Amino acid sequence: MRREAPQKFADYGPLFFPAAMLTVFFVIPFATMIAVSFFKRDPAGFYSTAFVFDNYARFLSLFFGKVLGFSLFLAIAVAICCVLIAVPFTYLLSRAPRRTQVVWLVALLSVLSLSEVIIGFAWSTLFSRTAGITNLFVSIGLMSEAVALNPSFGAVLTAMVYQALPYTVLVLYPALVRLDPTLTEAARTLGASPLKSFFTVVIPALRNTIVATLIMVFIFALGSYLLPQILGRPQHWTLSVLITDQAIYQSNMPFAAAMAVFLVLVTLGLVGLTVYAGRKGEAA
Repeated sequence: MRREAPQKFADYGPLFFPAAMLTVFFVIPFATMIAVSFFKRDPAGFYSTAFVFDNYARFLSLFFGKVLGFSLFLAIAVAICCVLIAVPFTYLLSRAPRRTQVVWLVALLSVLSLSEVIIGFAWSTLFSRTAGITNLFVSIGLMSEAVALNPSFGAVLTAMVYQALPYTVLVLYPALVRLDPTLTEAARTLGASPLKSFFTVVIPALRNTIVATLIMVFIFALGSYLLPQILGRPQHWTLSVLITDQAIYQSNMPFAAAMAVFLVLVTLGLVGLTVYAGRKGEAA
C-alpha cells in the first residue's frame, strides 16, 4: 500500500497534538534553558539578565574537563560491559525453550520496575562492611575480614550495569529472535565450532543493532544521577550531578543551564546516530 502525501491542511490534524506537546514540554523549556545559559551570575542574588559567554568559557577549565571526561568514560564503560554481557546472554535466551524465555523476560521487566533509589541503596547494603557480600566471603574462607566495597568506582559501575542491562537485553532480543537459525546451522555444518559460528555469523549479522544498542546505553548512562552519589565519591560524580550541584547548592543557574544545554545537545546527537544506525541496518 502506497502512502499518499497530505493534500490539504486538515490532513495535518493528527500532528497538531503531538506538535503542541513537543513545543510545550521540550521546545519552550529548552529555549528557556538556552537563554538562561547566557545570563550572568549575580553574587548578591540568583542571576541577572545579560548576554555573556562566561558560562560556556568555563567548559575550558580543568575542573569541567575532569568531570566531563569521567562522565564519558563511565558511560562508555557501562555501555561496553552491558553489551559484552547482554549479547551472549540474549543469544542463548533466544535459543532457549519458550517457557524459559518468558521467565527470564518477566524477571528483566521486574528489574525495570525498580527505581534508581531502590537500586542504589540495595547495592549500597550489598557492598557495605556490616551486611555486605564480603561477610559471605569471610564465612567461606575467601577473605580474612569483611570490608566495605563502596564508595568506589567499581560499586558505581556495577550498579549502573545492573540498571542498564535489562534495557540492553530487551533491545537485542527482537533482533536475535528474528535471526535465521539456519545461518548458524550452516556454519556448524561447514565445521565451525559453536563459539566460532557465534563470532563469525551472529555478531556480523547484528553489527548495526549492537552499535545502536551501545549508543542507547551510553545515552542512558550519561544521564545517571543518583547512583554515582550513593555509591561513589565526589570524584566519581557525573555531569548530571554537577549540574544539580551548581543549580541548587551553588546558586549558579546560568552555568548549570550551560552544562545542561551541552548535555542535551550531546544526547540529541547520539540519538541521531542511533536513528542513522537503525536505518542503515534496515537498508542492509
